[in-house]
Amino acid sequence: MTSTPNVVLAKQLYVAHATAVGGREGRAKSDDGNLDVAFAPPHELGGKGGVPGTNPEQLFAAGYAACFGSAMAHVARLQKLNPGPISVTAHVAIGPAGKGFGLAVELVVEVPDLPRDQAEALMTTAHEVCPYSNATRGNIAVGLRLA
Repeated sequence: MTSTPNVVLAKQLYVAHATAVGGREGRAKSDDGNLDVAFAPPHELGGKGGVPGTNPEQLFAAGYAACFGSAMAHVARLQKLNPGPISVTAHVAIGPAGKGFGLAVELVVEVPDLPRDQAEALMTTAHEVCPYSNATRGNIAVGLRLA
């Protein structure tokens, strides 16, 4: 079954491929071998705890944080700003939502070399540019906070 995306890309710049087997207690690998991770559910979701492995929420948090940081750097370059080293921490929560489960995200951003008002404006503009922000908009709650 295929679905029609809400956003039509003018051009595909890159396509990532990964396969997961075994769900939250399995493994995921990318086709190029650069990603090969074991999954282990956290104690809070019924996992044993202390078992090596990551979970989908950690992977989503890492991906969103990296993507949002790149979006901020991109916007800063376009605006000819020097924000210094940008740090983004993504907090991804999972919980019941309706008949299933949902996610909520808080992005905490540090922009050390800009005044607070400029950093906030940069963060807001990056939220309009970031592919993860665009993919989640209207689907999950995403909060932005300047540290």
